[in-house]
Amino acid sequence: MTVTPHNIAGRPDPPPGFSHATVAQGSRIVHISGQVGTDESGAVVPGGLAGQAERALLNLGLALDATGATQQDVVSMRLYVVNWDPSMFEDLGRGAAAAGAQLPAPGTPAVTLIGVSSLFTPDMLIEIEAVAVLD
Repeated sequence: MTVTPHNIAGRPDPPPGFSHATVAQGSRIVHISGQVGTDESGAVVPGGLAGQAERALLNLGLALDATGATQQDVVSMRLYVVNWDPSMFEDLGRGAAAAGAQLPAPGTPAVTLIGVSSLFTPDMLIEIEAVAVLD
């Protein structure tokens, strides 16, 4: 599978590891439903947004593994964060860094962060869905 990242000329670059847009060429598209910050037993992990972001990304990795996809195959991600405020970037980044230390290197997917008032249960703070393309 080939993923080509594209950024918009004359606009600020997105954060490292992300792209404004991606073009994917492959023969199989994998849609990963929203992954949340719960452990193997379904219990919400501690650590607030950072802890839940880490676990949601690890769960995303498990879902990718289940389909035969890898982090490099991810072409787009959507992050839904409860009561989002830019001051939450630090916690989100801490969680992403902790997950990144345990996962293979990601590609440069197109990413959208959406602030929401709530998720499916009151204790969920983040949900992450993704699309991967495989050869």
